[in-house]
Amino acid sequence: MELIKTVKIQIKLAAEADGDLLRQAMEQYRLACDDVSRYVFDHGFVLNTTKLQIVLYRDLRTQFGMKAQMAQSVLRTVTARYKAVRTQSKQKPYRYRDENGKWQKQAKDLTWLWYPISFRRPQLDLVRRRDWAIRKDGSFSLNTLDRRITVWPVLNHWRDYFDGTWKLGTAKVLTSGGKWYLHISVTREVPDYTQDQTVHVVGVDRGLRFLATAFDETGRTIYRSGTRALNKRRRYKHLRAKLQAKGTKSAKRVLKRIRQRENRWMSNENHRAAKALADHYGPNTLFVLEDLTDVRFATEKVAKDRRYEQVSWPFYQLEQFLIYKAAAQGSHVLKVPSDYTSQRCPQCGVIKKQQRDHDHHEYRCACGFQANDDQSAAMNIQQLGNQWLAGTAKPRYTRKRTG
Repeated sequence: MELIKTVKIQIKLAAEADGDLLRQAMEQYRLACDDVSRYVFDHGFVLNTTKLQIVLYRDLRTQFGMKAQMAQSVLRTVTARYKAVRTQSKQKPYRYRDENGKWQKQAKDLTWLWYPISFRRPQLDLVRRRDWAIRKDGSFSLNTLDRRITVWPVLNHWRDYFDGTWKLGTAKVLTSGGKWYLHISVTREVPDYTQDQTVHVVGVDRGLRFLATAFDETGRTIYRSGTRALNKRRRYKHLRAKLQAKGTKSAKRVLKRIRQRENRWMSNENHRAAKALADHYGPNTLFVLEDLTDVRFATEKVAKDRRYEQVSWPFYQLEQFLIYKAAAQGSHVLKVPSDYTSQRCPQCGVIKKQQRDHDHHEYRCACGFQANDDQSAAMNIQQLGNQWLAGTAKPRYTRKRTG
């Protein structure tokens, strides 16, 4: 399989004028992306870069001053964004009740978009060897609309990715907090995971109270607390509410400044949680996670002041981080259906919704089994992983019909 990572490198510029050149190129690149996005939206969502190039290439060169490879990068950036939105839309179908009161779902596609995708944050994508290169002295050569400039990395943590074992891709130029960064995509082929190499089977339950609850084949449970993240997100929510109610220009400036701060903080928490799991269990580990695609969280049963956390918690992001961190060290992530994993007794197999006490975070079964409700869910998920290793292609739990 192909392992894809992004190497983040802070860079320093040789002169202030170089920063002006980068800002100009980034803004023109952003405007060009917006222009292409409007065309895609108005013309039936054509996502074939060859067809778009025939129509838009000349305008990108003349109207926005894009160089040849930059113009191609604009087309790839826009089509990739639309394809990502299309994939996300398929994963979240529209749900509604029919005339009989039954829940139905309808697949969503790009035609559900009301407006073209907009590119608000300036960026600049540079093609390897054409628009960016690394020199023998360790500096980077970057192309702008006017001329090439030389920048220097601040740290050397990235050098391991430039030893020839990784394939280097597009470099994205970004600026934040007065600092400049290069985000370079790197890829490497790693061996496919096989069932017979499994040493550990770990069931991972994700939630609000605990970011991750992991149960392994030895019977040990590891909890990754989510209290710190929960409190942080609630503070940001209340801060946004106060600033929005204030409505002044200064309040809007603060809102703009903190817009991505919460997301970056939460991404770091998910990175740390995924890394902790991968490092603790090591290579040849089968991590088993619930497939939460199309899972609807019943917010009407949640207190109004807590619904934001319920619907916006980044479970998918933690999953993606764990997938590539596990693959990097020879482990694997298996996704299994989430049906009844929180309602089933991992000891006797009985499925009863009433046996889970949400208020006290406990699971009690008539057979005598008692455990934390997140722990019992992780145990059920781990057992599905064992079934997969035993030869069941698509393990899942089903409720037995009576009568």
